[in-house]
Parts: sequence; C-alpha cells; structure tokens
Amino acid sequence: MTSEISRDVRVTHDVRPASGSVRWALAGLCLSMLLSSLGTSVANVALPTLADTFSASFARVQWIVLAYLLAITTVIVGAGRLGDLIGRRRLLLAGIGVFTGASVSCGLAPTLETLIAARAAQGLGAAVMMALTMAFVGETVPRERTGSAMGLLGTMSAVGTALGPSLGGALIAGPGWRAIFLVNVPLGILALFLAHRHLPTDRREPGADRPRFDHVGTLLLAGTLGAYALAMTVGRGGFGALNAALLVAAGLGVALFVRTEARAASPLIRLAMFREPALSASLATSALVSTVMMATLVVGPFHLARALGLGDALVGLVMSVGPVVAALTGIPAGRIADRFGARRMTVVGLIAISVGAFALALTSGHLGPAGYLAPIVVTTAGYAVFQTANNTAVMADVRPDRRGVVSGMLNLSRNLGLITGTSVMGAIFALASGAHDVTTARPDAVAAGTRITFAVAGVLIVAALVITLLARRPAAGPAPTT
Repeated sequence: MTSEISRDVRVTHDVRPASGSVRWALAGLCLSMLLSSLGTSVANVALPTLADTFSASFARVQWIVLAYLLAITTVIVGAGRLGDLIGRRRLLLAGIGVFTGASVSCGLAPTLETLIAARAAQGLGAAVMMALTMAFVGETVPRERTGSAMGLLGTMSAVGTALGPSLGGALIAGPGWRAIFLVNVPLGILALFLAHRHLPTDRREPGADRPRFDHVGTLLLAGTLGAYALAMTVGRGGFGALNAALLVAAGLGVALFVRTEARAASPLIRLAMFREPALSASLATSALVSTVMMATLVVGPFHLARALGLGDALVGLVMSVGPVVAALTGIPAGRIADRFGARRMTVVGLIAISVGAFALALTSGHLGPAGYLAPIVVTTAGYAVFQTANNTAVMADVRPDRRGVVSGMLNLSRNLGLITGTSVMGAIFALASGAHDVTTARPDAVAAGTRITFAVAGVLIVAALVITLLARRPAAGPAPTT
C-alpha cells in the first residue's frame, strides 16, 4: 500500500503561506465559495423573467439552472483529482477565471441556448472552486484551526445561498436580469487576485513519478452522475420511462466505473478508500443529511402557504430564517469542533437535526409560524454543526496528495443528497398529502403531508447517526491516511 501511494505524489501542497497572508488567503477561498453557491441560487428567481424574455417554456428555461447543477455534479470529483496531480493553486486560478469569464458570457448572452451553454461553463468553473477551496484549508491554516476555517467556508456557502434570491430579485427589478450574472465579475476578479497573491505555490516534488490522469474513469463517472442527476430532475416530479432508463444507465455506469477503477494504474478514486469506515460513513451521512435538508426547501413553502395560510411576503421571510441561522452558526460551529473534537460534534449535529425533524413531524397548525420556525432553527443549527464537523473530521485526516479528490467527493455527496431530496422527499410529500397537485390540496392534507415527510426525514437522520456511531474508531487508534 505504501509503494502504491508514493506513485501518486507528484505535487506537494503543504507549503503554507506566511502568517500575514493567511487571512487574505482565506478571504480568497471564502470569495470562491460565496460565488459558487451564489451561482446556484441566484438564477432561480429569474426563470419567469427569462421565460418571457426568450419566449420560452418553463421546461426550456429550467435548463439555465439544470446546466449549472449538472456541470458541478459531473465534474467536481475529477476537478479535485486533477488539482492533486497538476497543482491546486494553478487549477483554482483557472477555475475562477472560467467562472468569471462565463459570467460575462451569461450576462451578454443573446439567445437562450447561448445562456444555457454559458451557464454550463460557469458550472465547470464552480466545480473547480468548490472542490479545491476545502482542500486548501490544510495548506493555509494550522491543523488546530481547521474547524474554524471550515466553519467560515460553510458560513460563506450559506450566505451565498441565502443572498441569491433576494439579490437576484433586486437586480432584476433594477438593472435587469443580465446584472444577476455580471455582478459576479468584479467579485471574481477580486477572488482571482487574492488567490494568485496569497495562496501557497504548487511545488514539484523532486524525483516523483508523474501519474496519469484517469480520463476513462473520469468520463465514466461524469456520465454516471449525469444520468442519475437527470433521472432525479427531469419530468418535474413525475417518474416515467425516461427516468427509469436514466437510472438503469446510472446503475450500469457504476458497475463499469468500479471495474475500470479496479484495473487502472492511477485511478480517479482508489476503491480501497471506501474500506476506511470513517470516510465511507462521512460520505453516506453527508448525502442523507443533505437529502433531509432539501425537504425543508421543498415542503416548507407549501406548508407555510397552504397549511398556515401565510402570504407570499411572509413565506419568503420565514423561509429565509434557515439560511440566516446556518450563516450565523457556521463560524461558532467551527470553533466548537476545534475545541471539543470534530467527530464528537458530528454526532451532536446529527442529534440536533433529528430532534428538529421529529419536532416538525409532531407540530400542530394551531401553533402557527412559531410551531414551524422553532424546529427549523434547531434543524438548521444542527446542520451547520454537522457539516462543519464532518468536513473537518475528513479533511484533517487526508494526505496532502489526496485532499482534492476527497474534497470533491464530499461536495459530490452533498450535491447528490440535494438532488435526491428534491425528487424523493417531494414525492413523499405529494403522496402523503394524498393530492396529485399539492398546490391545490386542502390545508389539512398539506399539514398531514408535512408531518409524514419529516417523520421519514427523522428516520433517515437516525440511520445517519447509527452509521456514524458504528464507524467511529477508538480515540487511541492511529491517525488514518486516506
């Protein structure tokens, strides 16, 4: 195993910047995380405007969002691995450059097709940014401050997600829809400058062999993930022959990918990594938690509007509480993880999420918005603690030459959970409400659907908690080398 590992070491990444540059290096990473998450959420609010502008159906304009999501999902692991091989700094600079240039193309797009293509390119840049920002934490801050740095990145991700709808709405009402993409340009230039100036330089390790990039494995994984993401998103909640065919294709892709990686001299993902219980558990629980958190975004608006009878403005206000709580909790969660241990705080975060989910399953409409808000605050705060601690626990134990690919896998597990949650939790909610169209369901039916959906969510989190506890290694054991 040791000789096999040594063949993969080509670029060293552990040359930390001088202490005076650490703050600016983190600022550059935070901007990268903010931009990539902002790109995910800012375009949704513009879809009605873009449908009118281009005289297109909703089925066509939704590809503006879907193209970005698919690009991130299919490329993020390969981007992380490529950073491990050729140097994370140079690849991150390229990713920021691609994202910024694609933002210009989005803002100037003359046709819908051009806009969709530019959004796909923007997603490619965002995949690089998301995969490598966490990987850089180990090179920019001391190990004992890893949790704080992860919490800061989590906060910026939450801020980007929360800021997207409100910022997008304000820009559309003012300068117009093109501004929602062009606003990224000055921020991207600033991120590029900070990363170029303050991130540690990639250095070639003397005498190291040059491993090959696994092109076949990367293409297979991208095709597999793309098929799965499309199966979960096309049809707008329905499930037909196309969805089934895509799932079959994804299953075949998994089998081919595993077979290819087992024979590759320098695989994209070493299958032996999944024999490490802690890493496998972290990836599985991240996907489960993200699936559950998406339920709050899918079910929340319908519950607030139909079951509680709130107007659009109040629905938007209540829905903004979750991202705000996540943003406020991220940095304290990182400090707590540093002080009490990341693995311990992972369990605490899961317990808090389960408490919030089961509270939502037991809530009564008679309690009004407060009966919904209180559990959401607990759930979202628990999510911030879990996400920060889980990422810290994994990334703190990863060898420098594998940080990029493991960071990509962590982001991928989260993204797959969000995609799955949109489809699966939405389907559970519709089925539990007993209505083909939940927008016209009776208030009591929507309330019942909410309770059942979050009961299922609570069970999923309990399963995640069991997985985490079973995978925990003795504290006295040796540090793993993922």
